[in-house]
Amino acid sequence: MKVVREVSILRTFRKIYQFFVDIPLKKGVVLQNRYEITTVIGTGSYGIVYHCTDLKTNENKVIKQLRRSKRRSKKELKQFENEISILRMLNHKNMPIFHEKFSHDGNVYFVMNFIEGDNLEDHIFLNHITFNEKESLFFLEDLVELVSYLHNHDIYHQDLRIPNILIKGHEPILIDFGLSKMNVTADFAKESILELKRQDFYDLGEILLYILYTTYSAKNKKALPWTEELSLEKETVHILKRLLGIQEPYSDISEISLDLQAALEKLH
Repeated sequence: MKVVREVSILRTFRKIYQFFVDIPLKKGVVLQNRYEITTVIGTGSYGIVYHCTDLKTNENKVIKQLRRSKRRSKKELKQFENEISILRMLNHKNMPIFHEKFSHDGNVYFVMNFIEGDNLEDHIFLNHITFNEKESLFFLEDLVELVSYLHNHDIYHQDLRIPNILIKGHEPILIDFGLSKMNVTADFAKESILELKRQDFYDLGEILLYILYTTYSAKNKKALPWTEELSLEKETVHILKRLLGIQEPYSDISEISLDLQAALEKLH
């Protein structure tokens, strides 16, 4: 009990310290004599993300700052550098483009292009957008294409969630590669790669389930399993069960694509 109490106290002090130290930069602050902050887009576990105006080009940009409370942590710095390394490798219209990294007043930052679009989470909860079964599978197909691109480049997102997806012209945009992993060694264990793949597949399953529920109206006061609450074609159920590991999990993204084609043909 004493150890638990000490851990709890440490966490409380850490949160208080972060509250006072990790204060986002204010609107109007100019970084690198070039990027003027306009708004705070969001805060994550180790970074703060800003919308900025590039005074040199008059373009919108996004800047991510490593939290002040994390900048002396080798682990957090390594994670920050890892995200930069991954962004440098990306060359896809539906993913961020890395521009530069810089330091300012002891803090580290990197710059990305600004992608205008609605966050999928806001899209669902604020705009009340719904997806029927067919629309959900088409949306999954688009996500699978993005994940396929990453896996083909030995990159595994590891944080596929609705807040990390933007919608631009009905197409999904993947953002936030802060927890992503990259295979940079030839002797990387096959078991580890499979585990990383399946985490992305599981996340895809959760996203699919989430958007399928946007058209669900509760008829029972008692919550039931999704297999009972949702009326889905057996092909869609099969995909969900394999993505979520209820049945034999997928081992490769190409398997998902094949099952998706079969499910979409059934709904045509």
